[in-house]
Amino acid sequence: MAAESNRAAAIVTLMELLAGAKSKADVKTTRQFLVDFEIRLIPITMPISYAAANLIEDHRLADGLSITDALIAATARETGETLATANVRHFRNIPNLALKSFRPSRSS
Repeated sequence: MAAESNRAAAIVTLMELLAGAKSKADVKTTRQFLVDFEIRLIPITMPISYAAANLIEDHRLADGLSITDALIAATARETGETLATANVRHFRNIPNLALKSFRPSRSS
């Protein structure tokens, strides 16, 4: 269970989730998910921001990389973490980025 307790997410991922919330209940559910699964939030540091800027320079025009995806990818690379994503296509052209594809479960 050690691997599960070492879960982390870029703070910009939380921002995306909160921006997509449709209600205060969604916000509360998102926050509780972080607590329940012991997800540590990784802040945007200077090295992460510069790495993200470099990714934008290298991949925005060619691959359509967004600012948020650049920040998420840079966070994973700078911290040596594997990026788990349901949208591998957003990140597949970024070198030296460990990716893990997953399919989110659908609940009704």
